[in-house]
Amino acid sequence: MKAVVFDWAGTMVDYGCFAPLAVFLQVFKKRGIELTAAEAREPMGMLKRDHIQALCKMERVAALWQERYGRLPNEADVDELYADFEPMLMATLHEYATPVPGAIELVGRLREQGIKIGSTTGYTREMMNVVAASAKQQGYEPDALVTPSEVPAGRPYPWMCYQNAILLDVYPMNEMVKVGDTTSDMKEGRNAGMWTVGVLKGGSELGLSLEEVTSMPQEELDKRLAIATERLISAGAHYVIEEIGCLDEVLKKIEMRHAGGERP
Repeated sequence: MKAVVFDWAGTMVDYGCFAPLAVFLQVFKKRGIELTAAEAREPMGMLKRDHIQALCKMERVAALWQERYGRLPNEADVDELYADFEPMLMATLHEYATPVPGAIELVGRLREQGIKIGSTTGYTREMMNVVAASAKQQGYEPDALVTPSEVPAGRPYPWMCYQNAILLDVYPMNEMVKVGDTTSDMKEGRNAGMWTVGVLKGGSELGLSLEEVTSMPQEELDKRLAIATERLISAGAHYVIEEIGCLDEVLKKIEMRHAGGERP
């Protein structure tokens, strides 16, 4: 493999992907709509306006909106929700850029092998300017960063991955690996023709803090890991790993399959 393209929040930084979660809950609550955490996480990984649009289309959320306002949410409502969301998120983003355990060490090992490091995100460029600067101070800086702001559309479209290939000067796409923690990450990678790997611990699909992961009874944790694994595989993951630091072993398996003529 010539390059690995990582997601940011929930994959390489912000263990548990908590930065956007509280803000999604707050902007809907302001309008009298009580989202559950599971609902708020469902479209995670998408461009944030697209995420809000997806929330508004959820059957239960749309029914609550209809009950309160006498109509279904429309594009103007999405715009208003996003107008509230963006400044609230921007105010706290710098607090959620800490690299997840094992991320910096993994990048070091990949670079020793000559593998380039790319990245995609559901955040806008303005948001990523905050996150990337804070992450860099803490030791994480990929070779390329592409946001939905710089391409025609965000996930699940493959455009950010294609732009990474251009910036990293890597071709073909089947010699690149996409790594992320959401179903939209998996779809993005598969749509780009890349080997695609899902991450569980620290990710949004699992949705647990590091403290919750370490303190939860193993039986309950295993049950939640199994559910998240199935969701990622159903979305197209070739492999699912428990932690980001486990990627090395999967890369070896991918390279063996690739050498044998398999393609994603």
